[in-house]
Amino acid sequence: MSAGSESEKGSVGTPPEVTETPVTNSTGPKKVVPRVEGLRSNNVHLFNLDEKTYGVKRIEVLAKQYKSPFAYVVFFFSIFLVAYAYGLDATMRGTLQGYATSSYSEHSRIATVNVVRSATSALAQPIYARLSDNFGRLELFLVSIVLYVVGTIVMSQAYDFPRFAGGSVLWQFGYSGVIILIQIMSADASTLNWRVACSFVAALPFIINTWVSGNIIELAKDNWSWNIGFWAFAFPLACLPLICCFLHMWFLSIKNGDMKRLKEEDQSDFRRLGFKKFIVEVFFWKLDFVGLFLLTLVIGLILVPISVAGGIDNQWATADILVPFFLGWACIPFFAVWEIKYARNPLLPSDMVKDRAVWSALFIGVFLTFIWYMQGDFLYAVLVVSFNESANSAQRIASLYSFASVITGSLLGLVLVRIRRLKPFVLFGVSGWMLAFGLLIHYRGDTRSHGGVIGAQVLLGFFAGFFTYPVQASIQAVVDHERMAIALALYLTSYNIGGAIGGAVSGAVWQDIMPRELMRGFADFTNTTLPTFAYGAPYAFIVEYPWGTPERDVVVEAYKYTQKILCIIGVCLCIPLIGAAFLLRNPELKSVQSFELDAHTTTDEEGEKYYEKEGYKAEKNSLWQRMMNLFKL
Repeated sequence: MSAGSESEKGSVGTPPEVTETPVTNSTGPKKVVPRVEGLRSNNVHLFNLDEKTYGVKRIEVLAKQYKSPFAYVVFFFSIFLVAYAYGLDATMRGTLQGYATSSYSEHSRIATVNVVRSATSALAQPIYARLSDNFGRLELFLVSIVLYVVGTIVMSQAYDFPRFAGGSVLWQFGYSGVIILIQIMSADASTLNWRVACSFVAALPFIINTWVSGNIIELAKDNWSWNIGFWAFAFPLACLPLICCFLHMWFLSIKNGDMKRLKEEDQSDFRRLGFKKFIVEVFFWKLDFVGLFLLTLVIGLILVPISVAGGIDNQWATADILVPFFLGWACIPFFAVWEIKYARNPLLPSDMVKDRAVWSALFIGVFLTFIWYMQGDFLYAVLVVSFNESANSAQRIASLYSFASVITGSLLGLVLVRIRRLKPFVLFGVSGWMLAFGLLIHYRGDTRSHGGVIGAQVLLGFFAGFFTYPVQASIQAVVDHERMAIALALYLTSYNIGGAIGGAVSGAVWQDIMPRELMRGFADFTNTTLPTFAYGAPYAFIVEYPWGTPERDVVVEAYKYTQKILCIIGVCLCIPLIGAAFLLRNPELKSVQSFELDAHTTTDEEGEKYYEKEGYKAEKNSLWQRMMNLFKL
């Protein structure tokens, strides 16, 4: 939606008015079709769609420059290279941050780092999605690379936990931008029935990284600082081919005159509004700066204290924890009032979130990562300490989830090109997660559980491949190109909010149960520093107390019990996940880029075209019909 158009009929939060218009065909009687008032583009009226902004039109001009199979291969291979770099980096960094926090004797703060990163990502996704429609995909991609590099340098040179956490915020802001822009670029260049398959191009590197990351971690764990800093120059290098693709698209659009024609027909918001109004309209109103700020306060102030309050020295009664915790809850009413009453472009557009296809997908996004963090937040530490796995083996087992999900999802994406329906696969996937978590509850420690935990991780990933990216595609299937980036940002934001909640809950459980179990287990030992040592620096502890020693046995039992509690929470949360999957719609993924291009039209005697609503928007079904649609495959 262009800036300043919030007062027009059909803008965000104001559904267009539908009237019935008689249509006369030359060969038959009049036919009544629904006409959508107030939304018109090239004589075609679209349901609930806004006029495209200049930025989106420019993106479409660039995207149409690459239409040959060879151009598509080059473009998606360039995406693959970027994804391989950030995928391997993220896999390594997730493990190396455990060694970093352990070197500060703050290992339990892994959950805090993950909460902060998830909160940062939830803030970053809408910013990148909305600004990329105005400034362009390439421009925002370059900004994200700069933040990625700066954050990496800060993390690699941090000598205490606060600096490491600060660097992780900067890195996460760049990393999240790269991820969402890669997904938006893939969506720009693909039709709906190919959307899942193309989205998995960015995930394919996990097939390789699962097996090489273990060897790399084995070599890198003793010098985590340098191995994080390495990516400050390696990642920008991997981005060069994709940057060159966009520059080539820009050159072609200028050469054939497409860009010139666009500038003659339309003008950018910056040229139309001027500098001052542009800053206010885009950065304050369209970006919904106040809403993003309040959302960040709510997530950060509530979840970070939960993840840091426990431990050996319980801090729940201190003002440092209670004050921000209650301030976070106090911000929720202000956030709600702003979004409902004052925001011109709210983070949750009312006409979108009222649609079951949207809010059910958002619920799945929240619960997906919430549940995963219950078993995955401390999985590497559990494997090394409680299973006696080597760093190589533990890294590979922890990566099996991604490996299995990418293999499954990629094959499913090719199947969906022909089948074009998502919901049956989503229901199968979310139902299977309960089985996988049941295995994780049973296999949670000692060397005899080695095969069991591998099987559980493979099953968890196998079933995840049936619903992670398919749900992402389903939410894009019910919006037009103008709102595609916003819909994708909403889903990824819900995904990261779930990660923040999961990190906070797993961290709270770990910091509450683990110290208590360690102190109970070491109660008969004369060395009173053992609980603190085992809790704060587990990787150093297992070197001093190898497998089979009484001290190690105490720690193994504590890890097994804590991981059991976390997995029980996860299996319980699978119930609302399954419920949200039943509420999904089941749109057909047609061979069009987005919803607006699937508008069926009919022509009246004056040659004017009107949109004919189909499917779930066609009419107000009876209550019984709506109940049956919940289970419609």
